[in-house]
Amino acid sequence: MKRVLITTTSFQDTPGDHHDLLASTGWEILTARGPLNEEQILALVGDVDALICGDDMITRKVLEKARPRLRIISKYGIGVDKIDVNAATEMGVPVLFTPGVNHTTVAEHSFLLMLALAKHLPFHIDATRKGEWKRKTGNEIWGKTIAVLGMGRIGKEVAVRARAFGMTVLGYDLYWDAAFAEAHQVERVESLDALWPRADVISLHVNLSAETRDLVCAASISKMKKGVVLINCARGEIVKTVDVVAGLDSGQIGGYGTDVLDVEPPDAAHPLLRHPRCIVTPHVGSRTYESVLRQATMCVENLRLAMAGNKPLAQVNQVPIPPVA
Repeated sequence: MKRVLITTTSFQDTPGDHHDLLASTGWEILTARGPLNEEQILALVGDVDALICGDDMITRKVLEKARPRLRIISKYGIGVDKIDVNAATEMGVPVLFTPGVNHTTVAEHSFLLMLALAKHLPFHIDATRKGEWKRKTGNEIWGKTIAVLGMGRIGKEVAVRARAFGMTVLGYDLYWDAAFAEAHQVERVESLDALWPRADVISLHVNLSAETRDLVCAASISKMKKGVVLINCARGEIVKTVDVVAGLDSGQIGGYGTDVLDVEPPDAAHPLLRHPRCIVTPHVGSRTYESVLRQATMCVENLRLAMAGNKPLAQVNQVPIPPVA
């Protein structure tokens, strides 16, 4: 019997047809509560045929222990920066993923954070829960300029919603969809140096890579409009935490709304958790019933196809699907 380890908690905790689809395979299912660090996942691999993973640290060391029994990694989601894809490719392990399933809910979450910062929502909720009637004057987002960094599926959904809110939209991406930009009145900005000083709101939707790590740092923050609002529903490592804290302290950054941190789960002393100008949600941007069902169904279907020796719906690396054992 094939053994599959599932670590993603939203898959496990959210009811839906994906559970029946997985059960119909007849595989032996093992579960763990991710995201797991290298040491934690090392203790679980070695005798499993496949992984359904979230943001667990699938390092070269993990893959070396998992082989030769491990045949397939099926990522629940689109970000594969926690997986050593190069090592998986060298070892002949296909890495599958689920593009196109969570862009709606992540875009909505970006606006949740944006509006909460603009209207001082946490402050007002805390006050009324304490029986107080304290008020702060907020801001409209109508008429403001938003810069969307990364015009993929999620970035496009953010741009569409921004236009509906009456915002001016700037876009930055190496790969430009001119037809979409024209249809939705998105202005292309050719360089980040030209973008930073123009935006009232900057929303991050780029993949984590060597080029984007610490993209938002002291140097780039100094070029931004004073009081800029930053939104991060991408990866925590895209911003340099210490520099963002300094920007918040000085008022150069008016607010930081993030669904991701550089360390997850964070230490209780993480400087962003209690900063008065920061809102942190626990990486739940794609955690809606609708999105979980789409992600989980595609994730299981990917694995079912690959385990049967067939082409999956979406694959990250160019590795042949192993024949049926």
